[in-house]
Amino acid sequence: MSMTEDLAADAKANTKPEGHFTVTILGAGSATPMLGRHPTAQVVTYDHDHFLIDCGEGTQFRLIERKIKPGRLQHIFISHLHGDHYFGLAPLLSSLNLSGRTEPMYLYGPRGLDEVLTTMFRVSDTRLGFPLHFTVVDPATPTVLVDLPQLTVESIPLEHRITCSGYLFREKRGKRKLLREKLPADVSVAHMKQLKAGHDVIEEDGTLLYDVATYTTPGPKPGSYAFCSDTRFSEPLIEWVKGVDVLYHEATFLDTHAERAGEVFHSTARQAASVARQAGVGRLIIGHFSSRYKEFSAFLEEARTVFDQTMLAEEGRTYTID
Repeated sequence: MSMTEDLAADAKANTKPEGHFTVTILGAGSATPMLGRHPTAQVVTYDHDHFLIDCGEGTQFRLIERKIKPGRLQHIFISHLHGDHYFGLAPLLSSLNLSGRTEPMYLYGPRGLDEVLTTMFRVSDTRLGFPLHFTVVDPATPTVLVDLPQLTVESIPLEHRITCSGYLFREKRGKRKLLREKLPADVSVAHMKQLKAGHDVIEEDGTLLYDVATYTTPGPKPGSYAFCSDTRFSEPLIEWVKGVDVLYHEATFLDTHAERAGEVFHSTARQAASVARQAGVGRLIIGHFSSRYKEFSAFLEEARTVFDQTMLAEEGRTYTID
């Protein structure tokens, strides 16, 4: 590879393409079904990888509607064992089996999810033709569950009526960008790779040939996304999601029903916005709206009195993480 080709590749690698890191809302309703609303499910897309978070009833139909191929899923994360968050999982796995899937699927969720699936598949005589690897998520301790070359996924403890976990997606910092105008024409590819990896180039006698600070700049800022549903207002959560680019936080109720929210371990729009403000996040998406509300403008108004950068979770919409 020539120096020109390597520099071009470096520039391309250090520019985030549109759609590089996104979340698509498949369902943002709460437990009671309503026409036009769907239970919780989201797809986080990182480059060409899809990660499914929660899998409420009918999720596989939502995937088809959004032209997201279920067969491309490799990791599924379930927050807790209330039905509106996982009743679509067994049908999705069954459909993948019928389609002839052979690639492994990695499933993360609370203890007992494996028992539910095992029982359903046993009584229906369903025999999966692909490996299903299940990891029990510790509901009390943040744990890195997935560690890929450019991305990690960590569990976040939430405070709900039963054990419940959120999930935090963090992009790793990319390679540094070479400063073309400062590099000599005869710099070797090996030395450029060292610099991009963040290492000074030092000759055998100890002489500093090229230093990272002079010849490179940091790569693109890594993005982060936190999914928090279901939970009541939680002080510890503020620290766990501090500084994330985009936070999804449930807002099942308006503040007029704050007492009810506390009784059932859910949050209000104002409480979700308080978490976002105190955590210093970039943007807040609120969802998991109770069926008692017929429209959601009041949720947005309430949340924005506390945290202006608030958006409603719109089913079918894709949000960029940056």
